[in-house]
Amino acid sequence: MFRSTCWNAVSLACLLALPAGCRPVAPTAAAQAKKPLEVDVRLPETRTLVEHEEFAGRLVAAEGIEIKARVSGELEKVLFKDGDDVAAGQPLFEIDARPYQAEFDRTVALVAQLESRVQKLSRQESRAKNLLSRQSISQEDYETAAFDLAEAQSGLAAARAAHDLAELNLGFTKISSRIAGRISRHLVDPGNLVQADHTPLARVVALDPIHAYFDVDERTVLRLQRLIRAGKMASARDREIVVDVKLADEDESSLQARFNFVDNEVDASTGTLLARAEIANPDRMLAPGLFVRLRVPVGEPQPALLIPEEALASDQGERYVYVANADNKVEYRRVKVGWREGGQRVILSGLESADRVIVSNLQRIRPQDEVVVRGPAEPATPAVTQTGSSSSPQPQPHR
Repeated sequence: MFRSTCWNAVSLACLLALPAGCRPVAPTAAAQAKKPLEVDVRLPETRTLVEHEEFAGRLVAAEGIEIKARVSGELEKVLFKDGDDVAAGQPLFEIDARPYQAEFDRTVALVAQLESRVQKLSRQESRAKNLLSRQSISQEDYETAAFDLAEAQSGLAAARAAHDLAELNLGFTKISSRIAGRISRHLVDPGNLVQADHTPLARVVALDPIHAYFDVDERTVLRLQRLIRAGKMASARDREIVVDVKLADEDESSLQARFNFVDNEVDASTGTLLARAEIANPDRMLAPGLFVRLRVPVGEPQPALLIPEEALASDQGERYVYVANADNKVEYRRVKVGWREGGQRVILSGLESADRVIVSNLQRIRPQDEVVVRGPAEPATPAVTQTGSSSSPQPQPHR
């Protein structure tokens, strides 16, 4: 008991003997002050651009036909390789021609037989007519000869028509495409029976040019119509309009198309107007069914401000940016955005060309925060200045 009490006394004495510098010190106000964040800024870029609308579309073959047999019979040969490019008139399939060859030969013989009969009756009618002029035969005998000739001539005409049909059917046993293009796989193997005008054998599509169909929503249709009536843009029906085409794996447009069709009525079920653009496809790179995005120019070239896409944020459906003012404090700006141009976004209103737009640390800054600015301090003299609501209030954005 005495030893424990002595130990506690010694420990207390040691603690009291510690120098003042070893004791905890309360943090100072300077240490508690918030250090300004470093942010990167960009000046809006001024460029002369044409406003455009972007639409999603699908590629469709300019022409496409389904290959079917015109006569029934057993399929004998497939004369192409699946997926080949084929020429117009190139033989693709063959059907057993023997029944049709026999019918053709029969009609040839029938025509020859009736031609001989017509020649015979024609001579008899001529003699009867000569004898009638000399009153050597009766009128009735002459009329009989004339009627026999007319009957034989009608039979010959029918036989010739049957011959033509037999010749057609014989030709239909060799099946070809009426257009040049790329053929699908064959759908029927040799040895199977095919039915005339019913059994599909393959499909051929023309790939150069190729069409892109897309739907224009009702609001855009009305907007474009007003621009056309105001003379600010030309109608696709009056002037050729070039459209940029972007494929599914592309960030920038690599192809161009030309308007060649706008439907005459809006689809009541979808509220859209069907439009079509034609794309040259000489290397056959594009195939029907591919997804594309089409950038349709709207109006004439005009100056526009562009900022990086990453500088934009959303506040309850409204777009805004943060701007570093002359005192290096953060300002909140609502902006009206336009179309995308590469990795940038066109700003229609809300910014000036001299505004320093913050592009980093957007999640950590708030309006009126002081920041350390990294980036251009003074803007280059802009070609065009597009003013916006730079004096608008700076509410705290909802996050």
